[in-house]
Amino acid sequence: MADQSIIRITKEIGELQRSSDLSLAVAFRDRDVRNVKALIIGPHETPYEFGFFEFSVKFNKEYPRKSPSVTATTTNSGRCRFNPNIYSSGKVCLSILGTWRGERGEEWSAAQGLESILLSIQSLMSSNPYENEPGFEEANDISDKENQKCYIAKIRHETLRISIIQKLEEYLGLSSTSIASANAQTQTVAHPEDYEYDSEDDIDIDDSSVPWEPFKDLLKRRFLWYYDSYVQTIQKAMQEVSDGQSFTRMPFEGSNNTMDGVFNYTELLRRLNNIKAALDAESAKWATEGLSSKNKGTTVAVNLARQFDQIKEAFKRGDVTHNVELENGNPFVWVMTYFGRPMTNFDGGIFRIRINFSPRFPEEQPRVKFDPPVYHHRITADGIPCYFPNPSRREDVKQHIEAILAALEEESPRYDPRTLVNPEAHRLYWGSPEDRKVYNRKLRRSVQQSMDNF
Repeated sequence: MADQSIIRITKEIGELQRSSDLSLAVAFRDRDVRNVKALIIGPHETPYEFGFFEFSVKFNKEYPRKSPSVTATTTNSGRCRFNPNIYSSGKVCLSILGTWRGERGEEWSAAQGLESILLSIQSLMSSNPYENEPGFEEANDISDKENQKCYIAKIRHETLRISIIQKLEEYLGLSSTSIASANAQTQTVAHPEDYEYDSEDDIDIDDSSVPWEPFKDLLKRRFLWYYDSYVQTIQKAMQEVSDGQSFTRMPFEGSNNTMDGVFNYTELLRRLNNIKAALDAESAKWATEGLSSKNKGTTVAVNLARQFDQIKEAFKRGDVTHNVELENGNPFVWVMTYFGRPMTNFDGGIFRIRINFSPRFPEEQPRVKFDPPVYHHRITADGIPCYFPNPSRREDVKQHIEAILAALEEESPRYDPRTLVNPEAHRLYWGSPEDRKVYNRKLRRSVQQSMDNF
């Protein structure tokens, strides 16, 4: 039974890791497949939009006959209840987990698995999570409607503050312990001088004491994708609530199971911009670190140099006229020149695509940027493309380049709100026929500017 259980768990984890679902991720440490970390990215058009919510999943030896236990770990150290069914203690109330009494047929069955559990949790992150509270239908009066509005407002704020900003600041070493503690309790306004940027070059790190963060690089890259959406959300929310306004406590929130605090979107925007600047600086730092790795002849440097030679030669032999060079001979910084295909909206365009590699590639995936940016629904206003390389071949640079070009040139893409990285271009591209005409004009204008700037 135990061996069959391990086989089943391993199979489910592997399927999720190979999946093209952009909103779910799973990982386990060493060979301990019974203890899994899971990431759910909040759905579009909800107060959880593009937030990063982590969960701990523990499989028992009787799995799949019995469901695993699931604990939410994105709770601001037990101070934030993100949903009527996701408690500040980390408890997740779901009938399939046996933590909630559901209707007949909603209980756990061996036919379900890790993916169905994560999708069920994700379904709780709806546009109106207040509806998840039992008795909602009987209490839908005027005061209750006001509560719904207030609940959505504070979840949106705390999704940004806790699941996104606080997490990225932690990864980047942008906040001191005292400031982080103060913000968690009182939302005290911090100032730039309160932040410290920890450099790994200056301190020795004991790996045994470093928390296991399997989604660290993924969250950094997704932050860069969704940065414009975060800014847009904050700007809209600033028109609806005032800084210093207190959160409204919901009828179902107890003293130890609540989401208390005050709104401070001005401060969140400042911190958001600090994170963006730190990530841009980190990408630039890779270039310096890369030259050092090249001089030392590290395995990563040799591998990237070899792949560069192969791809450059393939471009020469191929039908395409793209070109790729190393910046200052650095194998960690590639500059690709992309020539727009004839008879397309990119006809005549000449774009530089800068690819920065980490000395820890492929554990840290490349940071890619169009310079100058091209107006496109899959490219941020800052020039960062939203693309999907083969997850089983992350070390193959050719796969990355092909995926970048596929995202740029795809003629009939499937609508996917998880690729919303340029709010305005996305709205126009998927809007009315007239909107699409406006989009095409803006795209052609950016193509013309690329020729003028080259």
